[in-house]
Amino acid sequence: MDARRRVAVLVAEAGTTLAEQAGIDIADRPAELWQLLMLSNLVSARIQADIAVTGTASLVAAGAGTPAGTLELDWQQRKDALIAGRYQHFADGTATRLGECARLTQDEYGGDLRKLAAAAQGRPERTRALLQRFPGIGPAGAAAFCREAQAVWPHLRPALDARALTGAERLGLPADPAELAALVDPADLHRLADALVRAALDPAMVERVLADSTEAAPV
Repeated sequence: MDARRRVAVLVAEAGTTLAEQAGIDIADRPAELWQLLMLSNLVSARIQADIAVTGTASLVAAGAGTPAGTLELDWQQRKDALIAGRYQHFADGTATRLGECARLTQDEYGGDLRKLAAAAQGRPERTRALLQRFPGIGPAGAAAFCREAQAVWPHLRPALDARALTGAERLGLPADPAELAALVDPADLHRLADALVRAALDPAMVERVLADSTEAAPV
């Protein structure tokens, strides 16, 4: 089976990325990068990804779309926004952590996470380490951020972490990040990374992609 064809089927099956579902238009701008950090924080908890998406969208709607806006909300307002977005089980701790993250973003980077990328000096490992200084962002959260941010931070490419490579293995795709990255246009690498993670978590999706790519293969 042609690997490019299988990747095309996979990306089409996955559709929009988590960030897009949350209403985040990924761009190298302060507001969008902050919103992506919030989403990465929420998705780090043991909770369904769709709830992290609705929780993030609710926070942005409540005024937390920037670090300054997040700090203008008090703890109860952040908690209420999370609950309104169905992010209930971890609302207390997350409301606290988001305030801490916003303060760190303001104090260390002037509210602009592009300065974090500059501080990392083009090193993906350093970028992930700096991200993990934010409360609630561990290795999984940093990986989630980098999977999406590679769309606008080329120095992160290919951001294909262990979870994405698990999805590739289940789909019979190359397990080497460089080989996987070569199967798509660089501008679409974040979509491939997101789709592979979904495949790692959803056996039914793997079955559909394998079936569809086989049916579409030339005889």
